Amino acid sequence: MKTNLIDNDATPHWQRLGVCAAVSAILGLASTLSVRAQENPEIAPRAVPANVGPNDVARFLAGMPVPEDSPLAPLTHNPAWQEHAAFFEKEFSKLTLRQLQKLHAWQETYLPESLQPIPVAFYMFSGPDFLYVDQFFPKASVYVLCGKESMGPPPDPLRIANLAGALGNLENAMKSSLETTYFITKDMKVDLQQQNLNGVLPILYAFIARADKSITGVTFGSLNGTGNFQEGTRGSIPGVRLRYIDNHSGDSQTVYYFTTDISDGGIKASPGFLKFCQRLGTGAGFLKSSSYLMFENGFGTIRNFILDHSNMIVQDDSGIPIAYFDPNKWHLRLFGVYLGPIELFKQHFQPRLQELFAQGNPPSIEFGFGYRWNYKEANLLVATRK
Repeated sequence: MKTNLIDNDATPHWQRLGVCAAVSAILGLASTLSVRAQENPEIAPRAVPANVGPNDVARFLAGMPVPEDSPLAPLTHNPAWQEHAAFFEKEFSKLTLRQLQKLHAWQETYLPESLQPIPVAFYMFSGPDFLYVDQFFPKASVYVLCGKESMGPPPDPLRIANLAGALGNLENAMKSSLETTYFITKDMKVDLQQQNLNGVLPILYAFIARADKSITGVTFGSLNGTGNFQEGTRGSIPGVRLRYIDNHSGDSQTVYYFTTDISDGGIKASPGFLKFCQRLGTGAGFLKSSSYLMFENGFGTIRNFILDHSNMIVQDDSGIPIAYFDPNKWHLRLFGVYLGPIELFKQHFQPRLQELFAQGNPPSIEFGFGYRWNYKEANLLVATRK
């Protein structure tokens, strides 16, 4: 994004994606990460050097300036990084104009309540898509993201032998999300297994930096059977906790990402994830491009959890089937048009949802959402607990 998009304080904070208002290099934290890596090499096998903070790394990966005294500053003179920075400036600027500005205008008109503080936002089947859950629920104290993709070790630009190749792979891994609103999981796995940028962590770093936030803490760990996040331990549900400051509001917020299987069988085998989520209370649910998994018999547990622990759910038609929203408990609002699932998931067509769209003449949306990245074909459902 360009600087001229954020030239006054009245500008909504998501239009500040291009340039962070405050740069905070948390030098002491990196020392902690280095010590943690030495004590737990299986958790963080390649720790970032002690004098490089995670916020510097996030800004570097996002193609944004780093402090002049940062060890990463010399790398920003590398033509590969400068090309990367120009690419992300262009892509995020296009994203703001094509998607985010229109989303914010819609939000202010139809969903202003989503801008209020909430304790937690649950984004199941998310992968590293922090971008959209943060836009729809920017004031959540805690965000819980999960997927089958591994988080990977702390990104370490100083140890990348082929910087152009590594940054190119990061661009390719994020390109589908920036252009279509969802990740192509297969492509992401291929891209991020190369060039020392492994897992979803580099993507989370880049999204957080571009969202005008400063990372203040990164902690690796895992969930035990009772749902406690145990720092520096290796377990069946590995995860990472990222703490950051929103540079516009000054709020301290936290995002967790866990690599876990949330099918019924996966939850039964490793119950710690759902127990962890239960401890966070009731908040908002967010579902997008979730492969219609909750239409299947094997995902009833997570579907019921979202319904039981959300006061508001924002989703496309690939989330929870309309039949599971009890009209005595939920008020539904529809937006856009319903053309049915894309060809790959055509078996999950919902006749009742088609009827509701036909009867309700819902307001249009001017931004893509979910698998329908063309806004003229997109649908969005907001369920609010009565």
